[in-house]
Order: sequence, then C-alpha cells, then structure tokens
Amino acid sequence: MQANEKTIIGVDHGYAAIKTAHCVFPTGLTAYNHEPYTRQDVLEYEGKWYVCGTGRQPVQREKMANDTYYLLTLAAIAREMERRRLPHRCTVALASGLPLTSYGRQKGSFKKYLLRSPQPVKYRYEGEAYEVTVEGVWLYPQGYSALAMHPELIAGEPSFLLMDIGGWTVDMMRLDNGSASAGTCRSLELGMIRCLDEAREQVLRDTGLSLTDAQIERVLSGQPCSMDEEARGVIERQGRQYTEHLLSAAMEAGFDLKALPVVILGGGAGVAARNLRESDRLCRVISLTDSRINAAGFERLAQQMAALGITQ
Repeated sequence: MQANEKTIIGVDHGYAAIKTAHCVFPTGLTAYNHEPYTRQDVLEYEGKWYVCGTGRQPVQREKMANDTYYLLTLAAIAREMERRRLPHRCTVALASGLPLTSYGRQKGSFKKYLLRSPQPVKYRYEGEAYEVTVEGVWLYPQGYSALAMHPELIAGEPSFLLMDIGGWTVDMMRLDNGSASAGTCRSLELGMIRCLDEAREQVLRDTGLSLTDAQIERVLSGQPCSMDEEARGVIERQGRQYTEHLLSAAMEAGFDLKALPVVILGGGAGVAARNLRESDRLCRVISLTDSRINAAGFERLAQQMAALGITQ
C-alpha cells in the first residue's frame, strides 16, 4: 500500500484529554487484572484490561515515561475507526504533535514510542477485536498545525500571536509572514488544570463545598448545571482571574496584545474567549474553540504530504 493510500488518523495527546478529528476523551486510565464489569471504554491489550477516560491522570512531564499514552493512542485509533466505519483490520499512519519548544528534542523518541513492534497491533476495544498495522508517524508542532484548518483567518496579518491553551501548558509563539519565529516560543505551566484547581480551592474556602472538575468545567463553559449560586459566582470570577493571568503572562513573555492580533485555541480557548472584556483593549482576537482542531490539523497536513508522495 502506498503512503497516500493509508488511513491517516490525527491524535492530539493532551495532558487532560486525548483528541482525534471526531472524538475527545479524558486521559484517565485504570488498569485491571481481570475483566471489569462493563465494556464501555474498555481496552484489552496483552492480557490486561484498561478503562479509558476515567477522569484525567496525574500530570507527568514526560509522556513517554510509561505506557499510558500508548494505550490511550490505541483507544483513540479504535474510536476514530468506529466513527469512520473503517474495517477493524487495516493499515494506518498516525499524525500527531509536540510543543514547538520541545519539538526538535522529543521528535525522534516520541515517534519510536508510537511506532512499536511487533506489527500489527492486536487488541480489543469495547469488546470488538482490532488488528491495526501502524506504518508511520508524522509529527508536527502543536498549535501551528491547527492553522491548516483555517488559513483564511490570518490572511493579510503580517504578525500575530498563537496561544494554545492546553491542559497543563500554554504554548505561545509569534508568526511573522506565516512563519514561526523560533526565538519567541514560550511554554508556560498555566493550562486549564491550573484554572480548575484554583477554582475548586476558592469554592471550598468561600462556601465549604467540594465540587468536581466536571461541574467546574460546566460552569466555566457557560452551560447549565445544578449548583449553589454562590459557588457558581466564585467559579465565574475565577474564570475571569485566570484569563487576566494569561494576558499578563503573555505581556511578560514579550507579546504586546494591544499591538499584536492573537489566535486562541486549545481546550481552554472557550474559557478565555468568554472572559475577555472590551476593557482589555486587545488588538484583535480570533478564537478557535473546538478542542479537536489540533488533531484535525495534524491529519490535514499529513494528508497533504502523503498526496505529494512525502513519507514520514
């Protein structure tokens, strides 16, 4: 099979969630030595069972430190194959990404991490058998790849800031005439996990209530949720404080947002966009709030390269 005939699946390996072009699920992974009570979200691989998506896992700076992200990748492939109604025995190429600040340093090792042998990889997901041959991995810079989905949004802008708000990090880079300015890349540990933790602690201090991440995320996204009104108000104020913190951090990193347009994307883009004010006097804000946009961007770039006959 030629490279351009492969099924290409984009996977964004976030700290808080795994994303594909059509699916999003939390990074939590619980292992069992015996078959669990449910088949939902259950991965069976090499004699063990894993329930995927049970909350999020603790933050680990090195994603290749253990098998967790590899197992979550197998689950992501199965979910995406099911959404596309692909045969469960097939050949795929993965398209994924890394932060620009660590792209060169981690590219080789992350590719090896995802390209394990032997092939094909045989496993079961939600009771269905899969036999997947992974024949290649394309890797791209996170955030920058998402612009492949909406190049028209920044047409005519000679310079702008790209701010990718993830679960643990906020990756920022300036682009000049469409090219990333490597010296301006910054990765700050100010992702949405920080926002959720601070909101939970503030609610506990002010009201004595212990809320879940799911409840807090619901309020921050502006969706209805049964909750004490005082607690709701605390969360909403924390959302604004978090956004103010992001804007200050960007300024401290050398980006003048009153002079420079900014593209906000990633899992926290919706929260930041909801909490911006006219009084912030930002130059121009473009919000890409679909958390799957990085995965879709990886996939589109890989498809374009495959069409040109460029291998991984």
